[in-house]
Amino acid sequence: MDHSNINTIKDFKVADHFIRYVQIDTQSDASSATFPSTAKQLNLSKLLVEELLAIGVKDAQLDQNGYVYGTIPSNTNKQVPVICFCSHVDTSPDCSGKDVKPIIHTNYQGQDLVLPDDSSVVIRFTEHKDLAEQIGNDIITASGTTLLGADDKAGVAEIMEAARLLINNPQIKHGDIKILFTPDEEIGRGVDFVNLEHLGAQFAYTMDGEKAGTIEDETFSADAAKVTIHGVSVHPGFAKNKMQSAIKIAAKIVESLPTDRLSPESTSGKQGFVHPTNISGTVEKATIDFIVRDHATNNLQQHENELEALVKEITATYPGCTYTFETKEQYRNMKEVLDQYPQIMEIGLEAIERAGMKAEKRSIRGGTDGSRLSFMGLPCPNVFAGGHAFHGKMEWVSVQDMEKAVKTILHIAALWEEKSN
Repeated sequence: MDHSNINTIKDFKVADHFIRYVQIDTQSDASSATFPSTAKQLNLSKLLVEELLAIGVKDAQLDQNGYVYGTIPSNTNKQVPVICFCSHVDTSPDCSGKDVKPIIHTNYQGQDLVLPDDSSVVIRFTEHKDLAEQIGNDIITASGTTLLGADDKAGVAEIMEAARLLINNPQIKHGDIKILFTPDEEIGRGVDFVNLEHLGAQFAYTMDGEKAGTIEDETFSADAAKVTIHGVSVHPGFAKNKMQSAIKIAAKIVESLPTDRLSPESTSGKQGFVHPTNISGTVEKATIDFIVRDHATNNLQQHENELEALVKEITATYPGCTYTFETKEQYRNMKEVLDQYPQIMEIGLEAIERAGMKAEKRSIRGGTDGSRLSFMGLPCPNVFAGGHAFHGKMEWVSVQDMEKAVKTILHIAALWEEKSN
């Protein structure tokens, strides 16, 4: 089967996979100390192993850390780099993923989508600009009380369907194809215990992007910062000129953060930010957790210096108060690695074009498993999965965009074989 024939495939089952997967609650939990953070993620992972074995992925397995691995063996005599396709099984803690009721809105004609279990949740055509490209397509949403789970069960379904099609269509020539499904991506732990030696891939693609036709080679670089305020606790009845409340000092720090710049609410494109994500404490001690983000890794230190200077200035007005300021690296911009292997992006872009779309290279104001995988030695850009409005009740995906993602996977596999000796 040549590339043009890949585009003639009609018997897609990707929507069937997707509908099945989203009904399994796999929400991760950042407050959990276990790995995976929730045992219920394994319910989907076990099902994926069963389905992979059933379609002929003979080495499919779930390891003790909740990772699913599998191999589709090479069917060519060429020496082809081993390519991995990766997605995550967990859904965001931001919105319930329990009892998801997927609804297929067939032959979409531009109308607002009122979700039946909560009529106040309306996916409006005027607010979701990408719906303009979906006329005639079949849109899948949740019912109004949960997220959908397209992030990233769309990616999981696409990889599963591509695996089925590769096995059933041996005329599509390819090298060894590795499959990896991870837990806990949404809480930043997705590759903490991945076994890259066991995986055995040279390059990878996460299927975790948004709009059809896009591929991302650039993410934020990311640090975490923690400010701990030590105040002076005194009985409130006798506190005059003595108490220095760590809670109030922490609140003043948050209130003094810039709002016209360096915040998520006022930045876009390549602009970075400092963002408080949690504040807690007592009169005696309070903590503020921050995330620090920028596409230029060198700018992180500058943002952290500015934040600490603000903390120092405010705490200096409370002579009995002290503070500590800690930072921790989270992930780095994968472009720093991917630029060393231009063929990965070249093939990704060509595959999207061969699948019938206009390819668009994007940067993402966030991170993916691919960010960390790239720096762990597995260069890994992020390909579209087709979902929109992630992490909320208005999340949606079109069946046709998921099918385009499946074709893109098939073209990527075939292109690596075609361009090898």
